[in-house]
Amino acid sequence: MRGFETSEFAARTAKAQAMMANHGLAALLLTTEPDVRYFTGYLTRFWESPTRPWFLIVPAHGKPVAVIPSIGADLMGQTWIDDIRSWSSPDLSDDGISLLIDTLKELAPNGLIGVPDGHETHLRMPYRNIATLAEAVEITTDHGILRALRMVKSDAEIAKVTHACEIAGRAFSRVPEIASAGVPLDKIFRDFQILCLEEGADWVPYLAGAAEQDGYRDVISPAHTRALSQGDVLMLDTGLVWDGYFADFDRNWSIGNPSKAVKVAHQTLIEASNAAFEIAKPGATAADLFHAMNGVLSRGGEITDAGRLGHGLGMSLTEWPSLIPTDHTVLEAGMILTLEPGIALGDKILVHEENIVITEGAPYYISPQAPPEIACI
Repeated sequence: MRGFETSEFAARTAKAQAMMANHGLAALLLTTEPDVRYFTGYLTRFWESPTRPWFLIVPAHGKPVAVIPSIGADLMGQTWIDDIRSWSSPDLSDDGISLLIDTLKELAPNGLIGVPDGHETHLRMPYRNIATLAEAVEITTDHGILRALRMVKSDAEIAKVTHACEIAGRAFSRVPEIASAGVPLDKIFRDFQILCLEEGADWVPYLAGAAEQDGYRDVISPAHTRALSQGDVLMLDTGLVWDGYFADFDRNWSIGNPSKAVKVAHQTLIEASNAAFEIAKPGATAADLFHAMNGVLSRGGEITDAGRLGHGLGMSLTEWPSLIPTDHTVLEAGMILTLEPGIALGDKILVHEENIVITEGAPYYISPQAPPEIACI
């Protein structure tokens, strides 16, 4: 089912307001696409334009209030939000800041206004408006409320990410239709996005990958125009979206028969992700999963210097937590995580990624689990 029942947003708001009361917050001020959408269901690609600021206020009681450019008022009116205050934007002298301040003073008179301020957050408004806002109302941290809420998904959210993963799985299964020796990598990138759309993706905002002999040097460069050749390892990593929720996993293929080193490296990556999967239960930490994978990888060779071995997943391609040694976030049922080990092969690397759901009992894969043997084309 696309969208959510109104009860989903009401429950999210009630949870936020209970947490706000515990921290003495009179309101939350939200400015980014996923945070605004989390409480409203306001789904649009118009956020690609940086021209206009958008604001949502979650008061201590009652429904959220939208303070948005007039161009978005009709679509916001189709959500469960009924208090929508708008202005004609862009306005070079006062692009909504006065309206925002007036609304905050009305909804939270003399109260603390919490804004997300931790890692992986930002305020989406001009700096001069932030300064004007801080002079008019008292801004403080949101005490991690948004992070805590978005990190644990509802059943309805999990269903959406699962559906996105099913779409990606079908697209990956069709890669032999578009990839073979002699086909340029940039053409494979374009054709793979078409496969994702054909299989049901709404859009493909993220596609990374590589193809080189016996591994690849990095996984974030734009696709090159060189044609694939025998002995190449092709990797594609998609962050496709269905109904506002991401899938994020990758797959590797050998063009022709793989070398022994590539075979062993791929098997090691699968073993590493399985090691983390086995302990991915409530009470374990993000750091525990890192160490489980790192222990396997360090036996099979050097790990890559990617910075982390996985992350949260949901409305954003990457979310909290990070699977690193210093992230001691405790896993909870309802979290969706990626397991993303990487291993070095001389001056090349191989990476692998799966998507899993944490439950009260055993976790489960929502990406179609890859076998230990690297696929050949």
